[in-house]
Amino acid sequence: MRSDIIKLTSEGVGVDEALKQAEAVAAFKALPKKQAIHLRLLTEEMMGMMQALTGEREADFWIEDEDLAFTLHLRTATSMNADLRKKLLSASTTGKNAAAKGIIGKLRELFERMSEPSDSEMPDIYAAGFCHPDAGAGAMAMVNTAVWSFNRYKESLENRPGPKEDWDELERSVIANIADEIKIGIRDNTVEMIVYKKF
Repeated sequence: MRSDIIKLTSEGVGVDEALKQAEAVAAFKALPKKQAIHLRLLTEEMMGMMQALTGEREADFWIEDEDLAFTLHLRTATSMNADLRKKLLSASTTGKNAAAKGIIGKLRELFERMSEPSDSEMPDIYAAGFCHPDAGAGAMAMVNTAVWSFNRYKESLENRPGPKEDWDELERSVIANIADEIKIGIRDNTVEMIVYKKF
């Protein structure tokens, strides 16, 4: 099943409709109360991230499910080109990111950076989460796709020596504790975030 597509803007247009859509999907699938709340919370987190994007942004939001495996989609146009795609796929694993705070802040920054032109700087902290297009990209696996995986990023934090500040952020994050996986991918001229949750 695929829900209606909700048109969003970073100024907040469509947010209420997206939240109602999550509630309608939960009701249609007869989800128990706790699961319905989780679906709405994931939608709220995505809407908050969308509203925090800089500038005037437009995006599409929808929910898909198959056998109670839900995917929440947020897709926007990008000025992606081959140079940025190459930069994302070959990013190094060193460096720090002092700008984005919290998991949602980091996801917002990554989503935003992936939709910018090729001269944008990509914080190296995200590099460990990138998958090669042919290596476990899941639903986004296809040619000319750069995919960042939250689970790969989380694994890199578990294995990284030193302070566990980023790991502590994970443990406090609503989206990190509810979602099974989060992927942000570039395909052609779009960047898309997909949040995965199976009940």
